[in-house]
Amino acid sequence: QVQLVESGGGLVQAGGSLRLSCAASGSIFSINAMGWYRQVPGKQRELVAGINSGGSANYPDSVKGRFTISADNAKNTVSLQMNSLKPEDTAVYYCNALINTGSGVYDYWGQGTQVTVSS
Repeated sequence: QVQLVESGGGLVQAGGSLRLSCAASGSIFSINAMGWYRQVPGKQRELVAGINSGGSANYPDSVKGRFTISADNAKNTVSLQMNSLKPEDTAVYYCNALINTGSGVYDYWGQGTQVTVSS
């Protein structure tokens, strides 16, 4: 059993910053990759930032230069620093992890945390 627990969402004014954190716990042999996605009602969930076990990160153009993902492999955590936030960044943000439990590699999701950016 693996759990992802997120924290750090909230309400912020445009131009402000927020930091999201996610901790993975449970039957973890290794973590292949972690990432953050976001979703607004009526739209598909989209990748915001991803990082692999080697530390290579990738971002879509919409957040590049504003968001930074980081991971602590020893603690099984991933964070997302969001700067220069815009109203269009408003969404529910989900932590995602590709985890090797020792019996297989599985995709796990957190429960989601709301980020609201006011104009």
